[in-house]
Amino acid sequence: MNFCHDVCVEAVVHETVMLGGPGKIVEIDESKFSKRKYNRGKRVKGEWVFGGVERGSNVCFVEVVENRSAPVLLDVLTKYVLPGSTVISDCWKAYDCLEDEGFVHLKVNHSITFKDPDTGAHTNTVEGMWNCIKRNLKQVRK
Repeated sequence: MNFCHDVCVEAVVHETVMLGGPGKIVEIDESKFSKRKYNRGKRVKGEWVFGGVERGSNVCFVEVVENRSAPVLLDVLTKYVLPGSTVISDCWKAYDCLEDEGFVHLKVNHSITFKDPDTGAHTNTVEGMWNCIKRNLKQVRK
């Protein structure tokens, strides 16, 4: 079983699929993967992972990143998402450059709402992807 799992992981990791394009929506987000936090207030060590999901097809990408800076995230984004795509994100400052890079950019301010009432923009799909990945990782670790 582990061999099959490893082969599937290798195929996914090394297969670069381009998402989006004109008229397509790609939700993006970053998430921290770490062990459970037991002591409130202490920093959690772990890995930042950046990912996105194309609405409709549910094709996704995930990649471990060294940090959440604009150059790092933009490098990953342009590797997986076609220019002309509508990209929906939260209001993380690193995403402010997306329109300059050929993307239509919609933001959701999670401090106010989970779905922008004016544009209908939300990141529920990519948040669901993170939940699914983390839930499955917990099962693999047991």
